Amino acid sequence: MTPPRVHGIHHVTAIAGDPQRNVDFYAGVLGLRMVKRTVNFDDPATYHFYYGDEVGTPGSILTFFPWPQGRSGRIGVGQVAVTSFTIAPGATGYWLERLMQHGIPFEGPASRFDERVITFRDRDGLMLELVAHPAADARPGWGGGPVPAEMAIRGVHTVALWEDVADATTGLLTGTLGFRLVGTEGTVTRYAAGDGGPGALVDVRATAGFVAGVGGVGTVHHVAWRMESDAEEERMRVEVERAGLQITPMIDRQYFHSMYFREPGGVLFELATDAPGFAIDEPVESLGEALKLPPQYEGARAQIERRLPPVHLPGAPVGEGR
Repeated sequence: MTPPRVHGIHHVTAIAGDPQRNVDFYAGVLGLRMVKRTVNFDDPATYHFYYGDEVGTPGSILTFFPWPQGRSGRIGVGQVAVTSFTIAPGATGYWLERLMQHGIPFEGPASRFDERVITFRDRDGLMLELVAHPAADARPGWGGGPVPAEMAIRGVHTVALWEDVADATTGLLTGTLGFRLVGTEGTVTRYAAGDGGPGALVDVRATAGFVAGVGGVGTVHHVAWRMESDAEEERMRVEVERAGLQITPMIDRQYFHSMYFREPGGVLFELATDAPGFAIDEPVESLGEALKLPPQYEGARAQIERRLPPVHLPGAPVGEGR
C-alpha cells in the first residue's frame, strides 16, 4: 500500500485583533474573497474568518480568529513565522503600487529560490510575502473584489517555519509527511509536497539562539496540510503516532475534517481533508456574506450575534450582515 502523504498546504490560521480592520485588509487591500464567516467552533464568542479564492479551494485559504482585546504576540522560534502568497510575475508592479497607495511599508522585490519576493506585514504585524511565480496562472484568481482577476493573489505559496533545532522537524517532514528536499539558500531549506510548486512548499529556517515565539495577535496559530480523504487522514494519524507524537482524533470542522499535533519544534500542525468544502451551507455566489453557524450553535444564534461585533465587507453598507 502506498504510504499516506500530505498534498500541500490546506490553510493557515492566524490571530488578529479588530475584526473589521482584518476584513478591510484581507478582503479590501489584498482583494481576497471572504469565503466563510463563522465562529471559532471551540469558542463561539469569537469570529472565524476564512479568506481565499472564489470557492475556497484548499491551498488558497488564510483564516483568522479575531480577538479584539487580545494581547500582541511575538514572532519567533517554534512558529510559522511567514505566510507567503503567490502572484503572477506580471503583477509585481501592480502590487508594489497598491501597497504604496495603502500606506503599507514593504521590502523588495528580492530574489529567493529563483523567485521575486515582496515582504510586508498586515495591520496586526503578521509577516506576509507576495511571491511572483510563473506557475501562478495554473491557479485561479478571484476578480470579484477590488483587485482585477489577472492581478489577484493565487493562493498560499509557502509557509516558513522558524526552528531552533531543525533536524527532528525535517525528519518528520520527509520521513512521515512525505515532503522531499528542494534546496537550501543560506539558513533556509525548502521542501515540497505532492506535485510541488506554489501551495505545496514549506521553508524551514534554522534560527538557533533567536527568541521563542509567543502566541497572540499578529502571529500564526497553526498550519494545516491537505489530505485527500478521511481514510488517508486516519492512515497518517497512525504514522504520526509511530513517530512518537501525540495527535488528536478526527474532529468535524464542518467544511473539512481535522487532526492536530505539534511537530518536534513546537509548531502546531493540522491535517485537513479537501472535502466537503465551503459550499455545503450556502451557495457559491454568496459565500461569506452571512454568519454561518455549526448545528450545535444554531439554537444560540441570537445570543452569539449579540456578542459578536458587526462587520461588513468592503463596499457593503455598514451594519449589513454580521
